[in-house]
Amino acid sequence: MTGLSARTVGLIHAFDARITLSPPHDVGDGPYGRRQYIEVTSVVIDGEQLSGRLIGSAGDWMIMGPGVHTRMDVRLQIRTDDGAIVLAHYFGPAEANERMRLAMETSTPTLFADQRIRTHWLLEAGDPRYDWVNRSVFVGEGRFHPGEDGAAGFEHRVYRVD
Repeated sequence: MTGLSARTVGLIHAFDARITLSPPHDVGDGPYGRRQYIEVTSVVIDGEQLSGRLIGSAGDWMIMGPGVHTRMDVRLQIRTDDGAIVLAHYFGPAEANERMRLAMETSTPTLFADQRIRTHWLLEAGDPRYDWVNRSVFVGEGRFHPGEDGAAGFEHRVYRVD
């Protein structure tokens, strides 16, 4: 393969996201599968270049697939610790397997390896200090991690593709 560069793609940890959810609302069967709407009640983003908290309303328009398979579709807004607003949309497959079901019943966290949760994050900002998020590709892995007062929640480790 002549003319191809030897450069490889790498991942750089960008931030961790702690998400707390309300109980799901069952929408029912639609054209893409069984849909649930889940309100996002709390978000904490913690990273060296990006940290902040949820502002406004946010939600997950999840599609329940066959067996243990689901597809997340989450949209939210973050006010950074220094006052900028960053819009976030993340989506991807999740595996609601037996380990996750047990963890949810007992309100105990899983390990990242206990289930397969993969996400693609799209971030958008108008503040010039955060223009780098507009030009970056982000991917993540997730795990069940109860939120405050035992509410359902997830933790995501998010990486910038380099």
